[in-house]
Amino acid sequence: MGSASSRPSAATSNFVESSNEKRSLDSLTSSFQTVTVRDAVSPDGSLSLSNVTDWETDAAADPKADLARTILQHTNIRDALVARQAVIADSHVFNHEIDFKTGPITNQKSSGRCWLFATTNVLRYEIMKKLKLKEFQLSQSYLFFWDKLNKSNYYLELSIELADRPLDDRLVSHLAGDLISDGGQWDMAVNLVETYGVVPQDIFPESTHSSLSGPLNTLLKTKLREDAIILRDLSNSLKDKSLAPATITSTLRAEKERLMKEVYNIMTATLGVPPLPGSKFVWDYYDSDGKPGQFNGTATEFFEKYASKPYAPKDSFSLVNDPRNEYSKLYTVDKLGNIWGGRPVMYVNTEIENMKATVIKMIKAGVPVFFGCDVGQFSDRVAGVMDPALFKYETAFDIKLGLTKAQRLQVNESAMTHAMVISGVHLDSDGKPLRYKVENSWGDSGGNKGYYLMTDAWFEEFVYQVVVPRALAPKDLVKVFDGGNPHVYPAWDPMGTLA
Repeated sequence: MGSASSRPSAATSNFVESSNEKRSLDSLTSSFQTVTVRDAVSPDGSLSLSNVTDWETDAAADPKADLARTILQHTNIRDALVARQAVIADSHVFNHEIDFKTGPITNQKSSGRCWLFATTNVLRYEIMKKLKLKEFQLSQSYLFFWDKLNKSNYYLELSIELADRPLDDRLVSHLAGDLISDGGQWDMAVNLVETYGVVPQDIFPESTHSSLSGPLNTLLKTKLREDAIILRDLSNSLKDKSLAPATITSTLRAEKERLMKEVYNIMTATLGVPPLPGSKFVWDYYDSDGKPGQFNGTATEFFEKYASKPYAPKDSFSLVNDPRNEYSKLYTVDKLGNIWGGRPVMYVNTEIENMKATVIKMIKAGVPVFFGCDVGQFSDRVAGVMDPALFKYETAFDIKLGLTKAQRLQVNESAMTHAMVISGVHLDSDGKPLRYKVENSWGDSGGNKGYYLMTDAWFEEFVYQVVVPRALAPKDLVKVFDGGNPHVYPAWDPMGTLA
């Protein structure tokens, strides 16, 4: 997807450590210097019952271990080990919030469409202001349909492109793994809204299989993997006939289109038939004063009229914090996309402090922030809190959890798994962020009526991406983005994980 072919290195001069990471590594090195050389109980490396006996003797004599066993065998450790002081400190109060309030809190239900919900939650701010709406949702299902259909096409195009490689090739195998994930990235959302526009949810409402995507995904993956084999076999047969490359490609694509018709039929049966982006629809609504209104036009016209100003999605880009690799550089991910030939996924890697400053600037300007994070780490869904100090694992089990952000990425401990929207921030007297207000898409039962709290410490460790309009981005990072020539992450890199 990019012009560069080098794989980002995790252990070269490009590696950038924060001061905290360097202290952690220095501490680790120091601990190695004090290790005592001794013989293992099990010389061949197998689990020794002698070890187990010794471990149990020590644990049985430890009152804290005895208390942990008494409590935790009957209680979820995440419930039992919540730090009371963290919950008290994590107050849902913010001294800088976006003035305009949207609603309702959305719910992606049993699907992985968080990035589409985050995108539409950002876009609806301007729509609701312009139309004076009290509550409003764009159709997430509309974008979901076009994304899934395009991802199916994208995978089959890759299958044609890589037909000469063996099936057990690492790239071919990886691409066949989660080939049409519900997840996505900001640039993929831009591809969709620029190509298909947007429609109100009333025009293309939810279906069973947009809210519960697993059964549909299972069927489509099975079919598309079979379709990929069909195209590979056809490719080999055509090449044996010594046909011209253009003839081979055209024939393969004709067969792909036949297979895609079957995919389309499955999707329309389960999700419904969406309006074409150039087809007119009529949408009637009431504004916040109870006055009726009407829009008569197309999906692309609705997008251009209400959702493309003042900051067009195509004019925003992603800042990421990947401490494994060099900052102030542009990165992309090999073979990652949804619309074939569309805008590639692009990241400008920068220090975490730059990302924080960007968020603060956007909130003060009244602009909601699309961001990507690892939401499963040290978070409580009921309380709606994301805080590294939330659980007392180290105290309860007498352990130390000290991986750096870079190390978590290197060992697959963490990745960008979820997208949400930042709509507020609480700053101290020196203007430093303490916590952030987060609009999630898991319904209104969790957190503060669907709004979550993210501490600044959690932001540092588990936020990987914020999306910023060019007009509000640091000028030096805009220059990096415009410079092109991205470094290419391999397809399986954790920065290619779809939120």
